[in-house]
Amino acid sequence: MTVDPGRIDALRARYDGWNLASRRVEVGSLEDEAEAMFDRGWTDGLPVVAPTEARVARMLDGTTRSPGDVVALVPPALVECTVEKVAVNAVMAGCRPEYLPVVLAALGAICTDEFNMHGVLATTMGVGPVFVVNGPIAQRIGMNAGINVLGHGNRANLTIGRAVQLVVRNVGGGRPGEIDRATHGSPAKLSFCFAEDETTSPWTTLAEERGFARSADVVTAFCGEAPRIVIDQHSRTADSLVRSLADGLRSTVSSRVVAAMDAMLVVSPEHLSRFSDAGWDRARFMEELGAHLMVDTDTIVTGAGGIEEGLPEAMAGLTLPKFRPGGLLVVHAGGPAGLFSSIVGGWVNGPMGSEPTSREITP
Repeated sequence: MTVDPGRIDALRARYDGWNLASRRVEVGSLEDEAEAMFDRGWTDGLPVVAPTEARVARMLDGTTRSPGDVVALVPPALVECTVEKVAVNAVMAGCRPEYLPVVLAALGAICTDEFNMHGVLATTMGVGPVFVVNGPIAQRIGMNAGINVLGHGNRANLTIGRAVQLVVRNVGGGRPGEIDRATHGSPAKLSFCFAEDETTSPWTTLAEERGFARSADVVTAFCGEAPRIVIDQHSRTADSLVRSLADGLRSTVSSRVVAAMDAMLVVSPEHLSRFSDAGWDRARFMEELGAHLMVDTDTIVTGAGGIEEGLPEAMAGLTLPKFRPGGLLVVHAGGPAGLFSSIVGGWVNGPMGSEPTSREITP
């Protein structure tokens, strides 16, 4: 028996009948692999892992699907993308094989008419796919739902989102400066993926709210910008805190936009405790929050307050909701200490924009 842990994978890639269809690229013995991949335009600006046959074969062990199965037509060029192509980019992103089913489901979610990844790329607004993972798989593969949940430090969170974005870049052709026309961009264009904290939350999960069983493994894709913090360290009652969160949400994207753009609210454990201690379930929270998110259009029509941006003057005298029904996604995640929550503003919703899209994660 060999003691070289990589030898088995190399032999399998050569003799086990994987029949990898991807084009082989030879790198010179004196050529630096990382620089070679950067020079060929295969990276997102950060170094990537060389997708050797052995590594791709090992990555494919993470799914029961055939390497030749077509996962999706990837925008913007609508190129057929196979499981093998996804595996290649998952290797490059730094994924472990057990992450591959999540990557496949996430890619499937954004390559739909509803999510409209082509539009997400082409808009000058700095938005990108935000992925929320629910179900037992999140803990099984070591995803982070706690401390620094929207930041760095967790391999699964960072590489899953990155793998999807590399597929869009390398397979679909979604490169900045070409079809990707964002004015500023955002971290969401690199990787924005996290798990919901289901273990400490008394509320139903995001996936349950979207029609899935609590036991199901689900990824939800939301088109969002970079997160911003909502701070409230003084509210001790549910009624005070819900008003405070609504105050922060009203300025999402622009205080003068109503119903046209969705948002995601990531509620921290300490903030959630104010509501659970008061006996509020998710339904009660959403009802109370919605009541405080009604906007008097007299304050946001064009010219109001000396600001030209706004609704047409003909819409004065109305009271409208900040978000359309179902347009505010609420997720529980974050470290146990800290009276902060986070808001992720969305892009245009509806047929002309992007709809949140969920997919069940299968082996």
